[in-house]
Amino acid sequence: MDTSNPSVFVNAELLRLYVGRRVRAVIQVQSEGNGVIYGKSTDDSQITVKGSPPFSLSKFVEVIGIADTDKSIRADVWTNFGDSFDTSTFNQLCQLANGEFKPLFV
Repeated sequence: MDTSNPSVFVNAELLRLYVGRRVRAVIQVQSEGNGVIYGKSTDDSQITVKGSPPFSLSKFVEVIGIADTDKSIRADVWTNFGDSFDTSTFNQLCQLANGEFKPLFV
C-alpha cells in the first residue's frame, strides 16, 4: 500500500476540518454537468465534487482529492461503488477514523 500521499476518510461534516488536504469520500450522485458532480454524503449532507471522471458514474462513487472548501472536493481519483452501498457503515468508519481510532488510520 502506498502511504506517501494518504487521504483522510471524510463525510460532509468532517470535510471542513481538512480544507487544502487530501481526502476521500463516498457520495450518492444526484446530478452532474460541466465538470461538477453534486452528491449526497454518507451523513446526508451535500458535497460538490469538481473534476471529470474518466467513465460513466454509478449511483455511489468514492472520490479522492483535495478538499477545496468545506463543501467541495477537487477529485483526481474516482471509483464506482455500484448502485447499492451501506452509507451508514461508511459514515461510522469516517467517525472512527477521525475520532478515538485516528492513530490506526494513515
